[in-house]
Amino acid sequence: MFVSSSSHLLPRWLEVLLSEKFYNACIIHEEAKKNEKNIYCLDCCISLCPHCLPPHRSHRLLQIRRYVYHDVVRLDDANKLFDCAYVQSYTTNSAKVVFLNERPQTRTFRGSGNICSTCDRSLQDPYLFCSLSCKIDHIIRTEGGLSDYLYECNSLSLPESGLDDGLMTPDSVLEPAGSLRTSSGSGGTGSVGCRTLVCTATTEVVRKKRSSVSAYRNSCRPVCSPVSEISVSLMNRRKGNPQRAPLY
Repeated sequence: MFVSSSSHLLPRWLEVLLSEKFYNACIIHEEAKKNEKNIYCLDCCISLCPHCLPPHRSHRLLQIRRYVYHDVVRLDDANKLFDCAYVQSYTTNSAKVVFLNERPQTRTFRGSGNICSTCDRSLQDPYLFCSLSCKIDHIIRTEGGLSDYLYECNSLSLPESGLDDGLMTPDSVLEPAGSLRTSSGSGGTGSVGCRTLVCTATTEVVRKKRSSVSAYRNSCRPVCSPVSEISVSLMNRRKGNPQRAPLY
């Protein structure tokens, strides 16, 4: 990871943010419930649990969330600190998020599609980076510094709705390529449209299968069964006088 080799080029708050291990239990409040360290104080450069918050209420605070076992932050929060253009974002739990760090890959992508400029992870076009750390690493290697991409942020608070556990359900939607914007690269309808298309196609296949089965059954069913005609004729026949066999 670039942090070890280029940390002297990063501001202190960013260096710690990208190297910190979040969601570990707080050793100060180890007996308390909900003691996961999922808050980052940019002024003190430390991770906090909800019980550590009171002394830091006036500081710049960033909530770290977790999606599929990896740390993410809300895109709106990240954009206040850093230029997130061309970093692939996701929509999950009605929030747009970006990954903090590069994620491990089981195999290297091989194909003609779009890939991350740093780690070669497969991406949706036209994104260039899979995480903030990948973009930062690329900028440092190509431009030698981050000064043009860092924003001055004097105030950063936790969500007004209150602090949640930060755990997000594994049902994400890639941000559509057409919604890329200079500062956020976010949107939210393209993939939903794809899902709708898939569902519609599946429904049509099921309807065709059902209609085919019904047609097959109707073709195999005789218009008027001979056995039924014989049974009806026997039931409608009137009984006559019994006839005995002649005696010899």
